[in-house]
Amino acid sequence: MFTFQSVDGTAGLSAAANGFSTITVLLIWVAVFSSLVILNEVSRRWKWSGFFFWFILPVIGTVAWFTVLKGVAYTDWFHLAKYYSSTAGCIFFWCFRYVKGTRKDGTAWELKNNKFFMLLIPAILAINIFEACSRDFQVAAQYWGRIGELSDEAGMFVHGGPWNIMNGIAGILNAVTIVGWFGVCVRGTKGKDKSRDMIWPDMMWFWIVAYDLWNFAYTYNCLPSHAWYCGFALLLAPTLAAFFINKGAWLENRARTLSIWCFFAQCWPAFQDEVVVVNSTYNPVIYNIVSALALTANVAVFVFMIYKSVKRKMNPWTNSIYDDMEGFQKIAAQREA
Repeated sequence: MFTFQSVDGTAGLSAAANGFSTITVLLIWVAVFSSLVILNEVSRRWKWSGFFFWFILPVIGTVAWFTVLKGVAYTDWFHLAKYYSSTAGCIFFWCFRYVKGTRKDGTAWELKNNKFFMLLIPAILAINIFEACSRDFQVAAQYWGRIGELSDEAGMFVHGGPWNIMNGIAGILNAVTIVGWFGVCVRGTKGKDKSRDMIWPDMMWFWIVAYDLWNFAYTYNCLPSHAWYCGFALLLAPTLAAFFINKGAWLENRARTLSIWCFFAQCWPAFQDEVVVVNSTYNPVIYNIVSALALTANVAVFVFMIYKSVKRKMNPWTNSIYDDMEGFQKIAAQREA
């Protein structure tokens, strides 16, 4: 699946060619993964730390990228859009948790209770998924049966094939199975964790696993020399955090870790492009297996969604169709009063 060596037909850069042993590359991956988990915790725990990460740091980064790091940092639209869109999501979630006030008549209001604002959360997630799906379809159309360099991303070599079509369909199903649009809420501050995480009880573990399989396949298909980090480490960090640290807050974890990784990649793009380069093996069998797993998982979630909605006679998008399941109930019990 991955190789630390160079691959025929590509730019030839690799971690091994730069003197990194297999053990060293694995340790670097562990360091990347651990840093994402730790920084996610730091940025979510306190209101002030979130403000620094999502309001102050982007300003510092933007100034640096176009001044002292000009010519070093990514300044193309794709990478900048990725960072700013993920950071915008973090700002959005921070506001959902903390923005509140008092009306002229003396009554209190909180942004978390605004239904229109709440609907933007699944909408933004779905749009991001659809954008990635379009990339899979683009790679299939332009690079079918061959390895070629992306026209809009120098040094990124992709191999198009049926796997792109399978994964594009998997992504569409993943977006369709985003359920319980009005179920997003804030966790109460009981216990040691005072973070007031934005939680989504309807976003059950099986949907998250299906998302991870799809998104990993997307990075492997469309960003093959980055998938070791932005596919493997970057997907595992928010998922393990949501399963073992702050249950129900996967979406926030995902946005935070993505923004943090993109900031690092902006400041030091050579890390994954030239220094510790981990390549895909470009093996069609592996491509097919990875995308087939993603498609199978998302078909299963889609079928289960239809089954639950028909059985309970509920609209899956405007209702909580999984609220009779133990996993939902454990997360929902943490809701702020």
